[in-house]
Amino acid sequence: MARTILIRPLLTEKINSLMEKKNQYGFIVDFTANKIEIKKAVEEKFSVKVTNVNTIKHKGKVKAQMTKKGRFVGRTSKYKKAIITLVDGQKIDIVGEV
Repeated sequence: MARTILIRPLLTEKINSLMEKKNQYGFIVDFTANKIEIKKAVEEKFSVKVTNVNTIKHKGKVKAQMTKKGRFVGRTSKYKKAIITLVDGQKIDIVGEV
């Protein structure tokens, strides 16, 4: 079974400024994927040359809520972000791919 490495692109104000200034793009990726797998997945999907991959793991937060039946405790999901740097002159059309 093939696993999906790129889950979805990140579209935030900070990522938009990185796109314009430093030619960097953000993606939510599989939590177990490493930098080499992420680089290959981006290069195959978008036909670009990747120079650098930075990853950030976000832990899920514990959330509690009071209900009529008592206290309900749960967690938000954990996820992994990847910031991809491309070769100068190359671009990815993320809005068209979504």
